[in-house]
This record gives sequence, C-alpha cells and structure tokens, in this order.
Amino acid sequence: MPKRVAIIGAGFGGTMTAVQLAKRGIDVTLIGRAPQVGMGVAYSTEDPAHLLNIPAVKMGAWPDAPGDFADATGADPEAYVPRMLFGRYLRDILEASAVTVIEGEAIGIEPGWTVRLGDGSRIAAEAVVLAPGNQSPDALPFARDLPEHLFAADPWGQAGRAVIAKAVASGGDVLVVGSGLSMIDVAMSLDAAGYCGKLVAVSRRGQMPRIQLETMSQVPSSDDAPSGSLRALSRWVRQRSGAIEWRDVVDSVRPRTHELWASLSLDDQRRFMRHARPWWDVHRHRIAPKAGAIVERMMAEGRMEVLGGRVQSLVEADGAIDAIIRQRGAAKNDPVRRFAVGINCTGPLHAIARTRDPVLRSLLDAGLAEPDALGIGINVDDGVRVIGADRMWAMGSLGKARYWEIIAVPDIRVQAVEVANAIAMELNDVVQP
Repeated sequence: MPKRVAIIGAGFGGTMTAVQLAKRGIDVTLIGRAPQVGMGVAYSTEDPAHLLNIPAVKMGAWPDAPGDFADATGADPEAYVPRMLFGRYLRDILEASAVTVIEGEAIGIEPGWTVRLGDGSRIAAEAVVLAPGNQSPDALPFARDLPEHLFAADPWGQAGRAVIAKAVASGGDVLVVGSGLSMIDVAMSLDAAGYCGKLVAVSRRGQMPRIQLETMSQVPSSDDAPSGSLRALSRWVRQRSGAIEWRDVVDSVRPRTHELWASLSLDDQRRFMRHARPWWDVHRHRIAPKAGAIVERMMAEGRMEVLGGRVQSLVEADGAIDAIIRQRGAAKNDPVRRFAVGINCTGPLHAIARTRDPVLRSLLDAGLAEPDALGIGINVDDGVRVIGADRMWAMGSLGKARYWEIIAVPDIRVQAVEVANAIAMELNDVVQP
C-alpha cells in the first residue's frame, strides 16, 4: 500500500504539517536531509550566537499554545534565545509523533505521486506537500571563478562554516555580499569566535535589519489601514510612524498582511517588490536586541562596515580575494580591496525559474507546476493547493505571491493546521485529532 502523504522538506513547515497529519491518524512520511530533519536550515544551527528574532513566548509550534516553546524548554518567555534551542524543541515534537522520517534527498517527483530519492528508492503517495523552505541564494556571476575555500556561495552550507573558520584563524577581512539577516548571523559567529579582522558588507542600499526593542509593547489596531492601494497604505504607515513607535506600526499591520496584500493589484504588488520590499524587510524582520548591540559595538570599533553599492568584480590573488566595489552614487570604483574570504548573503532566492531544487525543477520542467504571477514562487490557490496538480500543496515561501507574509513561525504553524485539515478532508479522514 502506498504511503498516504509524502512531505518533501523537513523544516518547521514540513515538520509541523507532518505532526498535524499524524495527530489525525494519517500515514505520513517526512523527507529531509540529515542533520536538519525536524529543524530546517535556520534552526539546525549549532552556534549559540544565532538568536531568535522574537521572544520565546511567541514561538510555540501550536497555534493554540504560542507559549508552549517557553514552557517546554524553561526559556525566559521574554528572552530572544538561541535558535538551536528551538531546533531541539522541534526535534522533540517530531520524535514524539507517529511520523515516518526518511533522511535523504528527494530528487524528483512523478504524477501519481511517486517521489524519487537520491539513493534510488521511491515513495508512492496519494498526496504530496512541498515544504522546501527558503532556497539558497542566487549564484553571483562575479564570484563564479572563485574556489569554494575562498568564497562560500551559501552561508548555511559546509563551505560557509569553513570560510568563517578560516577568517577567524587568519584575522583577515571578510567580504559579505548582502546586508540582511544572513549577514547578521555571520557577524554574530565571527564575534563569538573572537574574530579580530573587519567584516565589510555590501548591498545595493546598504540597509541592515533594524533592532527589536528590549520590551515588546502592546500592538495597536490597524483597522483603519487602507486596502486596495499601495500608495495609500504607504502614506498611512508614514503618518502613523510619525505619531507612535514605528515598530508598533509595522507590527500592527501583521495580522492583516494577507488581506492587505490580496487587495493590491498585480501592478501594485510588482511596484512593492521593486521599490518597497527592501525597506519592508529591514523594518519587519528585525534582530534581537543583543545581536543589535553586538553589531553596533563592532561598527564602533571599526570591525564592521556596511556599504551601499555593488561589487564589480572578485578575483583570486595570492590566496585571497581582490574586490572592486562601486559605492552607491559614486562616479567611479573604489580602490581594490583585499579580503581573506567572502560569503554570499544576498538572501533567499526570489526567482523560482532559477531554482536549483531538484523536486521543484522537475515539477516546473514537466509542467506539473507553474511560476506565480510575480515569479517568486509557484501558483497556488487560497488553500495553497498547487494549481493544476491533483492533491499537492505548497507550504511557506512557495506561496508568497498569494500571501506575502508566510515565512515566520506564527504564520506557518497556522498554515500547517489548515493544510493538514484540507488533506484529511480530501482523503476522507477525520479532520479533528
């Protein structure tokens, strides 16, 4: 008999959907690469310097018990604790469930559904959930000729850890392309390891994630936020931010993000992607106060610099990297700067057509799934069913074009329940656990 449901991707979304299905008595197989099964990339970090960016009290895996993580681990509810602690919490939940786990790589999928694994085995299923999480950064053309031991194409892989260790040992400067959350993690790792060189981050706008307040305030209502117009919504945010703490304004929009995003025209959504997304990202996805304090100290000590501009070229030279950078607004390039190593921290892939995920690639190439209208994920309906595919659902960031905010724990834990309920109904099983 085939497995009832196969879930491809074992991060938070895939894991909690599998657990929710198992609670409903449905036979489910969770497929993910070791050692990240049950945790995904973000929460499988073993570096205690990598912190959650919201307090522990909000991080419970269950929608009806947001405080469960703090209760289960004994973490200070108001603290921004190491992400590795949350990863262990997820593994405990998975191990206590009836989910069948396969530690391996899914390399393709065929109608029916049959999932092909890298070891040559196959898993037949009546329904499939795609939950790959955020995908690796896009390849940087100016770094294609650099060896892996000098430039890591992905901060989360073995090469990323190796170049960080090399930088700490050598004390040489580190070039980070990108200045978002991944760059912050690199900075935290370097500082915790006693790094004495300088980190230089380059991004188009030179913007970093903002810092959370030490104490979270009561989030005001956003009932008066206008829908249907990006211009009107932007004006409302600016006006409100002039009257109250801007973090509260951003957070107040969060419960209505799906509704407000859906109300925008495709042109407005594209306009947001082109012009507003970088500013939304740095104000919405903030870092823990402790991480912010470390970044500010590193910058004050001259051990960190963030530049707005573009990397023009990277060339291997004498076992290091010579970089040519043009800063934003400058008429000519900066003098050549030498770095011991470099890391691509440009953030998750935002162009599904360039995905290197073998399962997504096989679906797109076979016409079993298609890119969404914005080209950032795949086309799904309101219930995140893959349009054009029978009994296939797509979790998290794959559905960003429909929901926009669907990557954080509070969003995905709700989505996991909704997808599990939809699958249970589809397979004529009992909906409630």
